Amino acid sequence: MTELKQIVQETVKFMRGEYLLDEKGNGKNEVKFRHGKKTILSVYIHEDRLDFLIVFGQKEREEYMKISDTFSDKVRNIYDSTKTFHDGKWMMFPVTNLDMLDDMKKLIHIKKKPNRKPLPKENAIYSECGHRCDLCIHYSYSGISDEFRKELEERLSRIYGGTDWSMRCPGCNKQEGLCNAKKCAKAKEVDNCTNCKEYPCKTVPVGYKQLESKTIYKDDATWGILPYVEKQYGN
Repeated sequence: MTELKQIVQETVKFMRGEYLLDEKGNGKNEVKFRHGKKTILSVYIHEDRLDFLIVFGQKEREEYMKISDTFSDKVRNIYDSTKTFHDGKWMMFPVTNLDMLDDMKKLIHIKKKPNRKPLPKENAIYSECGHRCDLCIHYSYSGISDEFRKELEERLSRIYGGTDWSMRCPGCNKQEGLCNAKKCAKAKEVDNCTNCKEYPCKTVPVGYKQLESKTIYKDDATWGILPYVEKQYGN
C-alpha cells in the first residue's frame, strides 16, 4: 500500500470515526466535511497528495497558540505566513506523509471537538471479519424491523450504488459449514480474517473506505459504513 493510500484511509477513519459530519463533494476533487452549514475541513484530492483547507477564527487561533510548539516546522511556517482576514485565517496544508496527517488531526481537534457518539453495544455481535452482525442488513437473526431494514437499504444504495440487499447470513457461529470468508481464513491458516495480512480483500470487503468527491450524509455513514468496518473505527 502506498503512503498516499494510507493517508486516505487514515483520513476517513479519523473523520468518520471521531466525527458525525456530512461529506459534501463537488463532483471534481473537493470534499467538505460539514456540521450543519459550518465547514470543519475541506479536502482537495490530487494524484500525489491531499490538500487540507482549515479556517481558524479568533478562538481557534488562541487555542493553537497554546500548543503551537507541538507542531512541525512546516505547519508552523504555513500558519505564520498565512494572512488573517475578517473571516478568519484560511490555511492550506499539503498532506504527503502520515506525520503531516497527525498534525492535521490536532488542528481539526482545535476546529471542533469529536462529536460522534459510540454505537450501542448492549446487543453487539461481532463477526470474525470485524463487522457488527447485529447492525448488518444481511444478518438473518437481527432484531432489525422491516421498516428499519428498508431505511438501511436506501442508505446503503446511496453509498455503494447497489440495489439488491436480499442476501442473508446467520453469522459466524451459526453458519453451517464454512462461508467463503472462513474457507479463505482456514486456507491461509489464520484464526480470523482481521489477523490476515491481506485484510480487507475481495473476499472480505469492509465499509466504504474511499475518499471521493461525492456526498455522504452523516447518518448514512453511521448506519451504512461504520457497522461494516473492523471494530467500527473505535465505535
